[in-house]
Amino acid sequence: MQDRPKKPKNNRLSLGVIAGITIAALAIGGGASWLAYRTLTASKTPSEPTVTQSKPTTAPPDQSPIQEEGAQVYWLADSGGRLKLLPTKVAVQKSASEQERLETAFKELLAGPKKSSETTAIPEGTKLLDLTVEKDGVHLNLSQEFTTGGGSASMMGRLGQIVYTATSVDPNTQVWIDVEGKPLELLGEGEGLMVEQPMTRKIFETDFEL
Repeated sequence: MQDRPKKPKNNRLSLGVIAGITIAALAIGGGASWLAYRTLTASKTPSEPTVTQSKPTTAPPDQSPIQEEGAQVYWLADSGGRLKLLPTKVAVQKSASEQERLETAFKELLAGPKKSSETTAIPEGTKLLDLTVEKDGVHLNLSQEFTTGGGSASMMGRLGQIVYTATSVDPNTQVWIDVEGKPLELLGEGEGLMVEQPMTRKIFETDFEL
């Protein structure tokens, strides 16, 4: 009996095995590809921009500008052995009324001069008790100290300082001067200065000579 020829060994994998291996390889390869894609995508994703909120700027409060006009203080200065009235501008708010400007001026006047070239004949301690601007002029009420001390030149000087400072906003206005609530008729004691009411710059220049 003849021996049957032996079948050659089949080195090929069966179709089922090949298919299984292929599916597994695709699954593994697909998972690795998906993971690589996600990693690459994440690395390329731009970071969200940082939003910086600027702080709102606060507008400066509305302030009325300062101007050195509208009122003046009158000091005394030596001019060849004689006194003369020396005007000095006063810084006031632009929106200030005439009364506010004059109140500021008299506050500086009664506080005394700050420069060596300026002098005053108004006695120390003189206070402004009241100041009003009315239709008939500027009304002043000074303390009793205003009438004390000094000779005739000093009294004329201090009266001129008061009259000219009170009329610095309106040079043509009238000035009514009271001392402790009573109209000033005589400045000084004995042979003092007779003061006309109301007083004006024109009357002062006519009746008194510094």
